[in-house]
Amino acid sequence: MNTMILFAQAAQEAAKPAAAQGGGMGMLVPMLLIFAIFYFMMIRPQQRKEKERRKMIEELRAGARVVFAGGLIGTIREAKDKTFMIEIAPGVSVEVARSSVVGVAEDPTQAAPATK
Repeated sequence: MNTMILFAQAAQEAAKPAAAQGGGMGMLVPMLLIFAIFYFMMIRPQQRKEKERRKMIEELRAGARVVFAGGLIGTIREAKDKTFMIEIAPGVSVEVARSSVVGVAEDPTQAAPATK
């Protein structure tokens, strides 16, 4: 906590000469720099992940085993425009929104045998 106070005091002292020399322009450069750092470290990777997720959802077809946001795991029986009909147990089908797909689940019948 003391470190944060020291940083805040140092920032105030550094801003005083900049404000006296260039007015508001002295604060514009650091603000743009901070925004650029946030964009490249947080916003851009999140957009890339979302784009990959949307592509994965568009490529899903009947027979794929998927995991949904609520933890539901099932096999797609029918793909509609905005929903999937999935079978969660033999003879039990439910309709779920495409946007709730989190990922593709491994098929337990094709899983590698456990090693000891």
